[in-house]
Amino acid sequence: MFVYSLRASTVKLVGVICVALTVLITLIAFVPTYAFSAPPSADADADVHYSYDKVKTAEDAAKFLTQFGWTVDATPVEEKAVTIPAEFDKIFSAYNEMQKAQGCNLLKYKNKDVTRYTFSVTNYEGYEGTVYANVLVYRNRVIGGDICSADVAGFVHGFEKQ
Repeated sequence: MFVYSLRASTVKLVGVICVALTVLITLIAFVPTYAFSAPPSADADADVHYSYDKVKTAEDAAKFLTQFGWTVDATPVEEKAVTIPAEFDKIFSAYNEMQKAQGCNLLKYKNKDVTRYTFSVTNYEGYEGTVYANVLVYRNRVIGGDICSADVAGFVHGFEKQ
């Protein structure tokens, strides 16, 4: 005959582990997963979701911009590897605030090499000068970017049309 005995502390430990696993499995099963999307705009009635994933080439980056209504030249003006600075100065911090407003955050990518695609925008209304769209991509995912004028005293804003 085989007899097995447990000390009270062992029973408590096994009980705590079982409860923790049950809670973890319940959370995994019932907590919804969310697709990454830009924050809602002022028009809350429009249920718009943007896909920031699966951007592997310049062509994919150009298609990404079409989600926001931009028409760009198919060939980028520039495709360049850039490094997100390890320390943000005042200007880059302000740029990151603009990124946060559109659902991105460059803080997670400090000191990382990313690809910047720059395209000429052909359908910017209300401005006669040259307008560029910059798309920052890290590991096939858009992590930020902007629409800006080539003029020094011009403008810069997020992907959504102003």
